[in-house]
Amino acid sequence: MKKAMIIFNPSSGKEEAETYKERALTVLDALGYKIVEKETEKKDDATIFAKQACEEKIEFLVAMGGDGTINEVINGLANQPYRPVFSVIPLGTVNDFARAIGIPLEPDIAIEALKMSNTELVDIAQIGNKYFGNIVAIGEIASSVANTSIEKKTKLGSLAYLLEGAKVVISNEEVGFTIQHDHGTWKGTAILILIGLTNSVGGFEKMITNAEINDGLLHVYIFKKSGIASIVRMGTKILLGTLKEDDGVEVITTKNVYMESDRPLFCNVDGDEGICTPFEMKVLPKHLEMLIPKNS
Repeated sequence: MKKAMIIFNPSSGKEEAETYKERALTVLDALGYKIVEKETEKKDDATIFAKQACEEKIEFLVAMGGDGTINEVINGLANQPYRPVFSVIPLGTVNDFARAIGIPLEPDIAIEALKMSNTELVDIAQIGNKYFGNIVAIGEIASSVANTSIEKKTKLGSLAYLLEGAKVVISNEEVGFTIQHDHGTWKGTAILILIGLTNSVGGFEKMITNAEINDGLLHVYIFKKSGIASIVRMGTKILLGTLKEDDGVEVITTKNVYMESDRPLFCNVDGDEGICTPFEMKVLPKHLEMLIPKNS
């Protein structure tokens, strides 16, 4: 009998999380899977469980949780010689990864989508000895957003990230960066650098409009100017999907990045604190096979 593993974060999805899990189990059972159920209790549990799924040659892996849980699962799958088909039931605040790859954001619909058979290969990237599937942010904004409280994120959703980031933009905190990429070297000051694999950042699906889930590229957005006028202008262009045309933003597409800053800065990786600068990053093209609804 074919086997499926479901990795479930009980702290995501508010009080409905347990109900969603039971519905997912019912669907997987009806599809003929023998189900291995894993519930996270602490940080990195999802990574350990995902590695176990690879070692046991489980055919289908379903992760239920927010972007942090999904990132842990990606880290468990990334460097394994065997990787199962992977899918997501989004239960987080923003669910950037699910948005970007076309998983329905309504959990009930995402659970029904498990019945479909369409799969696609998607990119992930390696930063240091870790992996990510969506976005890395570097700068004072990234640190501020990483410290956004769970309560605020629950109440305000994507707006919480925008408000925290706006505080730093207005404060005019610039950092000196050196970025080595496939086409040369960029040097200058910036308030924020985003390196994205997908188009969705903080719930804003038009943030990095030229990014595709399997284009084999890192999309580097360098925010060079700050102040109230800049944030109003950039905010409008984010909503219109024209951010890359802003004079205060420089865009680089590359497969590899080496980044230094004039003082050590922690990265925000898929919404959580990651490694410190300097670091190397590279894209791993079409690295994970994911179940994605055709009409998404």
